[in-house]
Amino acid sequence: MENKNFLLCYCFSFLLIFPTSRSQSFNYTEALSKSLLYFEAQRSGRLPYNQRVTWRHHSALIDGLEQGVDLVGGYYDAGDNVKFGLPMAFTVTMLSWGVIQYGKEISEAGEYHHALEAIKWGTDYFIKAHTQQNVLWVQVGDGYTDHYCWQRPEDMTTSRQAYKVDKNNPGSDVAGETAAAMAAASIVFKKTNPHYSQLLLHHAKQLFEFGDKYRGKYDESVKTVKGYYTSVSGYMDELLWAALWLYKATDNEVYLMYVLDNALGFGGITWAISEFSWDVKFPALQLIASMLFTEERHRKHEHILQQYRSKAEFYLCSCLNKNNVTNVERTPGGLLYIRQWNNLQYASTAAFLLTVYSDYLQASNQRLKCDRGTLDPQEIFGFAKSQVDYILGANPMNMSYLVGYGSKYPQKVHHRGASIASYKEYKGFVGCTQGYDIGYNSQDPNPNVLVGAIVGGPDKNDEFRDERGNYVQTEACTYNTACLVGVFAKLHKGNLVGFSCS
Repeated sequence: MENKNFLLCYCFSFLLIFPTSRSQSFNYTEALSKSLLYFEAQRSGRLPYNQRVTWRHHSALIDGLEQGVDLVGGYYDAGDNVKFGLPMAFTVTMLSWGVIQYGKEISEAGEYHHALEAIKWGTDYFIKAHTQQNVLWVQVGDGYTDHYCWQRPEDMTTSRQAYKVDKNNPGSDVAGETAAAMAAASIVFKKTNPHYSQLLLHHAKQLFEFGDKYRGKYDESVKTVKGYYTSVSGYMDELLWAALWLYKATDNEVYLMYVLDNALGFGGITWAISEFSWDVKFPALQLIASMLFTEERHRKHEHILQQYRSKAEFYLCSCLNKNNVTNVERTPGGLLYIRQWNNLQYASTAAFLLTVYSDYLQASNQRLKCDRGTLDPQEIFGFAKSQVDYILGANPMNMSYLVGYGSKYPQKVHHRGASIASYKEYKGFVGCTQGYDIGYNSQDPNPNVLVGAIVGGPDKNDEFRDERGNYVQTEACTYNTACLVGVFAKLHKGNLVGFSCS
């Protein structure tokens, strides 16, 4: 009875601190399955025989032909038909990290094969795109011409020009992120496909060396990407990020020393940042570096690793509203709010990092010390869960922002392929402006449900307009969903020990 009273007291105090879905329960296994299905809808190239998203068909089959390279494959980043290398690589890094961290749970949910397929669709493309040691093709298509047309990928008439970075036109950020993606994926495939794992590691090492030797921002070399995926944070975070993943993949001290030696000069122990995204990697690399400290062999690097930890915990505490000065804003409904455009990407990345770190603290019997209090692992994970539950429907709109999940979700996702009748149903050609008439401007729900996509989400007042033209809120991106695959897997049994007051 004494323990029961303590648990009731603990749960009551927990509910006061963190918003939760007190009267709602969610099927996280279904959310996991649908999130992985989404990546099949975003595939570019020749689709495989086991393609489950049947409203999609082959597309962009001559990518790279003009440049004399094979760039068929990869992923479209969002609702358009351009293949942007930086967010694609980040998507694959996060999918891989999710499998590395929660592979057992993904397997128990019956989705391990699908998770590996989602990763490999990206890494197969990166292998193609890395045509020479110091050459990486980083974009296919042109955002400007693409946005003038509203066509299914199968009908594209817009430019498929390909863009690369090389030693004369560097792109350390995109080279670093692609190296990180391939290094992380090499860990995933190490047991199931060791030859492929070694191939990925070979490319990762070369790309890291290329990015480090020829330094520069990729948007200065590929100016057409400006306005779409500008590398605002620069390339230093990606180089540290890549080195950390290479260290995890190889256990080679050379990569660890790179992270330690460049900690100050590259901002790893100086930047305290409250967002983690396809552009800004600092919080995540700081978190990975800080978790190395519990291993005895790393104790000799205590001074620098503790500084990494300080910055990582600044991020975590800012998400938990426990810093004295800088904390992440929240909506009235409890959602982390960074900025208007595609805000759910930041809630997704935060939920993942909070979940990973709560597991680390639990395993090492530690707590998180913030300016305004000390939190145990269960409290941290509880807040991460509240962000996931908000996305799944525990919000003032009672709206699931995971498309295809629940009884109420966005019907007019800003997505070319989803908004026009399937190629298999209507094989007729859909022209550039014709697509605007029959798809973009239609008042009807999308004929094809983009299952598993996480849209941009509500505004700072928890309000959401389900309109195709409202791309700030209704466009979905691959990295939104990629960051939650691991969290859905951890939650899939609904076994939150200590969070039930019943």
